[in-house]
Amino acid sequence: MGKQQAPYRVDHVGSFLRTDRLKTAKAEEKDGQISLSERKAIESEEIEALVLEQVKSGLKGITDGEFRRGWWHLDFLENLDGVEGYVPEQYNQVFSGKAAPAYNVRLVGQVDFSDTHPFIEDFRQLKHVVDQYEDVQTKATIPSPTMLLRQELLANDGSSKLAEIYPDINEFYRDLADAYKKAILAFYDAGCRYLQFDDTNWAFLADATKREEIEEKGIDPEYIAAICTKIINDALSVKPDDMVITTHICRGNHASSWLFSGGYEPIAKELFATDYDGFFLEYDSDRAGDFKPLRYWKESGKNSQVVLGLVTSKTPELEDPAQIKARVQEATQYIPLDYLSISPQCGFASTEEGNRLTIAEQWDKIQHLQTIAEDIWGTHV
Repeated sequence: MGKQQAPYRVDHVGSFLRTDRLKTAKAEEKDGQISLSERKAIESEEIEALVLEQVKSGLKGITDGEFRRGWWHLDFLENLDGVEGYVPEQYNQVFSGKAAPAYNVRLVGQVDFSDTHPFIEDFRQLKHVVDQYEDVQTKATIPSPTMLLRQELLANDGSSKLAEIYPDINEFYRDLADAYKKAILAFYDAGCRYLQFDDTNWAFLADATKREEIEEKGIDPEYIAAICTKIINDALSVKPDDMVITTHICRGNHASSWLFSGGYEPIAKELFATDYDGFFLEYDSDRAGDFKPLRYWKESGKNSQVVLGLVTSKTPELEDPAQIKARVQEATQYIPLDYLSISPQCGFASTEEGNRLTIAEQWDKIQHLQTIAEDIWGTHV
């Protein structure tokens, strides 16, 4: 069965492995060997090549691979008004494998969004390239507003000035939502009709260890989950009818390592109460739990698409197609097949270092998904 609206039958989270040329250009710009404008020109050329590869692979939602970023979230957040990037002693979350670079963001004033945010121009440039091709759509990816909430409230390093800047924390929640309202409309005005909010905060709130940690701080994780739903829905309230906004839930992704464990059960009710048009859900390992929390999809009464991330982006091995098809069938206990899609469980390079596979192996993963989807839904996926 064909599917012509995002999220697509085979979709992806957004980031792709950086090319050697891209990595070299960034290093040379840092060392003063080339200018910023020269580096950006190389980025543009590499993005054009990536767009073509995505089109050739059969993908319909086309991103810039996050080639202009160092991180999947920090580059966007630090360009919000009232936020700055800084270098702490170490990144404030501990990955299962290689440590992430020591960089983060912090609140220095009231949060807001300006239409001079560099991601808007980045999107315009990407759309100009994508519009050369037929039957594809330009997709933008940004972090959820709750990522700034987590940084300042749930996982700060003790230096947060949140209470000083926002004596009434409800004003912080309001400003977060208002900033993202402006972001949504700015992307829309730039021609964006497919936007994705990436969000590891839900996985943080579902992790038993993290729940214990914030409870020790006197924070109720269930209350915060409800606050997250409210912030997101307030932001989404301005979404135009012809714009699709999805979310991607991840348990961490840096150099093929991860941050959080635990199924969706503790947060599923609040998650599916959000007004997204689609949910990209990580389901490539036992750490993600079973499909039972998907029952809240039906209880929500909404017709959102659920994209099952059954293929890992962390390793090159191709999953057994029979097992993937069996898992999709299992998920239909809770969600009709027509409301399901498949994708990699995360991006291939949530940080610029990228996961532990080659670019060729990355595209093998995408083709593997296409072949499996044809078997499940038919030839026109």
